[in-house]
Amino acid sequence: MFRNTYVEINLGNIKKNVQTFMRKYPDYKYYFGVVKADCYGHFNILTVKSIVDAGCNYLAVSSLEEALEIRKHIHNIPILCLETIASNYIPLCLKYNITITISNKDYLEELLKINHQDLKVHIKVDTGMNRLGIRNKEDLENVYHKILNSKMILEGIYTHIYNHLSKEDTEKQFKRFEEYTQNIDLTKIPIVHLTASDATILYKKRSYANGCRLGIVIYGLQETLDDDYLPTFSLYSKVFQINEVTNETVGYNGSYKVQGTKKIAVIPIGYADGIIRKNTGRTVYINDKEYPIVGNICMDMLFVLVDDTVKINDKVTIIKDIEHIRRIAKHLDTITNEVVCSIGKRVPRIYVE
Repeated sequence: MFRNTYVEINLGNIKKNVQTFMRKYPDYKYYFGVVKADCYGHFNILTVKSIVDAGCNYLAVSSLEEALEIRKHIHNIPILCLETIASNYIPLCLKYNITITISNKDYLEELLKINHQDLKVHIKVDTGMNRLGIRNKEDLENVYHKILNSKMILEGIYTHIYNHLSKEDTEKQFKRFEEYTQNIDLTKIPIVHLTASDATILYKKRSYANGCRLGIVIYGLQETLDDDYLPTFSLYSKVFQINEVTNETVGYNGSYKVQGTKKIAVIPIGYADGIIRKNTGRTVYINDKEYPIVGNICMDMLFVLVDDTVKINDKVTIIKDIEHIRRIAKHLDTITNEVVCSIGKRVPRIYVE
């Protein structure tokens, strides 16, 4: 915090968001807390523990590295790795009780050649995203029966909704999943999970599904406009210096030309921290008033056009709340997730209840 630039993580709101979601959608047995990408940029095992304490009874990560980091601190909760794990690392999964995803038949054949006894697996079904997953009924049935005839433990099966804003696309995915699993008794598979945050909110629960995945809703970043979820991520800095500039340019390449005399505040945060140059033109808050970022954003600093009320050492809110994050995402032509995930590790995280 030597730069007075930091992210504030509200653990109390994280817990409340999980509890709100579970209260609204109580008909599931398994609630997967998705904690990949360092908990969507929130970092720290304190965030993971808050998610577990709030009620999530399974965790989902992207990579084995993420799973093993959690295992240093939390030993008894199951963890599903959503990406494929190279077969030579399966002994680590067995040792640390990491559940793996099987997303194609060739990968399964690799696993069948090694010691896989008691390895917990979930089958991923590709119902339209065309990323990871088994892509047709015949291959799915083949994989299913081979797992049953192996010493693996078939614990789950799942898919991923890729366009929850389209009812047509989403219903097509549900239908495809049902067609692919037509000859599979889903009641014999302990966990069936289809939907992440927004799709769980927007679509009626399928009778055969008993699990759902909480990702962006934990962090108050859901695209569905539901005010019951609270902000968890704020980014702050301080005014470093104020320059009075008259009819000159500001910053690299002289991209911003001051007309007349203006005050330019220098803030110690830049693109190396995740505030990429495209943020120029959007606003920050100083003393509860909005001011625009101007000029080219530097690696470690940026410029804000201010007025006479702003003083050196005034607190600057770079990212305020979900409404601000949504506006930033629109300005950057991206999604809310990317706004917070982009804030780098050199920005300290402070945790509050």
